[in-house]
Amino acid sequence: MHDDRTAFLAGERHDDVLLYFNEADVDGLDRLAEVGERVESGVVLVIDGTEGRNAFQRATGVDPMSLPNMAERVEDGIARDCTDGTCPDTDDADDPHRVKFLFAFAEAQNEDVGDIYAEGDVIHAYAVCTCGTVYSERWVAEAA
Repeated sequence: MHDDRTAFLAGERHDDVLLYFNEADVDGLDRLAEVGERVESGVVLVIDGTEGRNAFQRATGVDPMSLPNMAERVEDGIARDCTDGTCPDTDDADDPHRVKFLFAFAEAQNEDVGDIYAEGDVIHAYAVCTCGTVYSERWVAEAA
């Protein structure tokens, strides 16, 4: 795993966002791979939050700030490396299900808020499936 993604997933890059694009669903992936990390099914970028939100919207046509309102929260739905997920609507066998793209950010530990935020830095991840379902998950970051 690339150092940028490792640091992000450890909760060490609160000002950055993580973007994942599946190679089957996004044009211009070679250009993104030049600045990101090539993974088996696509490209991962860890970049400045503002730049990342703009890049995500340009590449997908989706405003990442709208994802929390659109998402269905699931448990164990998104891979901890942020390159895959399990759509909660997989019961429809006629539709292929894979993560088209994913947007994630890290939030610093906040004991005043309680819940998992008291346990450590929290990763928030939002996945968009090929079937159109948007789902999310959050978890406590693990130290690198």
